[in-house]
Amino acid sequence: MNAVIIAVLTMLLLSLFRTHVVIALIIGAIVGGLTGGLSLESTIDAFNSGIGGGASVALSYALLGGFAVAIAQSGLPHALAHRIVTILGSNPDPTKIKWIKNALLLVILLVAISSQNIMPIHIAFIPLLIPPLLLAMSKMQIDRRLIACVLTFGLVTPYMFLPVGFGGIFLNEILLKNISHAGLDTQEISVIEAMSLPAAGMLCGLLIAVFISYRGKRRYNIAKIEEVEDQHHPRSTKDIIVALMAIVVAFVTQLYTDSMVMGALLGFILFSVTGVVRWQESDGLLTDGMKMMATIGFIMIAAAGFAQVLKETGEIGALVASSVEIIGDNKPMAAFLMLMVGLLITMGIGSSFSTIPIIAAIYVPLAMQLGFSPLAIVSLVGTAAALGDAGSPASDSTLGPTSGLNIDGQHNHIWDSVVPTFLHYNIPLLIFGWIATVTL
Repeated sequence: MNAVIIAVLTMLLLSLFRTHVVIALIIGAIVGGLTGGLSLESTIDAFNSGIGGGASVALSYALLGGFAVAIAQSGLPHALAHRIVTILGSNPDPTKIKWIKNALLLVILLVAISSQNIMPIHIAFIPLLIPPLLLAMSKMQIDRRLIACVLTFGLVTPYMFLPVGFGGIFLNEILLKNISHAGLDTQEISVIEAMSLPAAGMLCGLLIAVFISYRGKRRYNIAKIEEVEDQHHPRSTKDIIVALMAIVVAFVTQLYTDSMVMGALLGFILFSVTGVVRWQESDGLLTDGMKMMATIGFIMIAAAGFAQVLKETGEIGALVASSVEIIGDNKPMAAFLMLMVGLLITMGIGSSFSTIPIIAAIYVPLAMQLGFSPLAIVSLVGTAAALGDAGSPASDSTLGPTSGLNIDGQHNHIWDSVVPTFLHYNIPLLIFGWIATVTL
């Protein structure tokens, strides 16, 4: 069996059996390297050379964690959460709960979508917005798996459909650019038209999660949430105003410098200079924030090493080539197998952005040879890359929601974020992507 398949399945199975994702990635990389013909020493060297690629992302998330704790310290998110709890009252009627729940889901969805384009901060908003709302969510008995699905939809669908913000990078600078380099003229192609059906698949998955899978109630231990909430004390109006200013500063800085690190750093400095965070407390507060986001950072680092080992084995190309041998002239089978290979690769490395350069060079000539239209080829490669982003244990689209929903230890990353998002998004995306590829 191909080393890529063995490595990814090893990592996924270990994760499903509640092995920590970092350990699962390391073991999966070793198994994949050895199966792919590398020696143990070469596998470790490849893993070590790859982890540097995740270091900048890990540092960004660590500083964003500190910035998030500083905003929480200001009282801004808790003022919003307190307002919701006040509206609910001590014994709210079901109609009021329904309206507030729907409004809350809509706000979270709109913020998640905006984080990809209007305010391109990606998952940075989650540890700022979600933890203070957990108490209100739990009092309404909202299933956190539903929130994870809503967040992941907002993090993934905009970039794979709308060519602005992160979508501009994914669709124009990576997808169309790599397809063009592979020999297909993309100048007259509407990327929105190509990706509209796959995006409809994501929407279908969201609707199933909201109205069928997780519409029921789920109880959480409110005492555990209140223990976390008790660490935050009411702050003054001045502190809340400074928090709003810090968010604007961080946002503008990130847009100007294209650096999450600089945005989070300047935002945190503003908190310290204005006294919202006392200077003598800033060291401990920043450390607390880094701890909060440390898991994401280490997983991203390990995922970069895992991806490098798979590349060093040369088995990714072999996997695609073996699929080509099975395909023959069967276009529907070709579309399905290429999408499945994309799913496996993205599930393993956790990044749809990194998957396109790996598959485009082989998929595009093959699809042209089989007679797929240019629009269908763009849809095929884009969908194959996006498959697995939702549902990968190493993807920030699942790690981000977990970072906000698990501050009280009542939300498991694999079973409450990864499995629900995998089922609700990868299956519809695979179906709708396949339909788009064979009909466009």
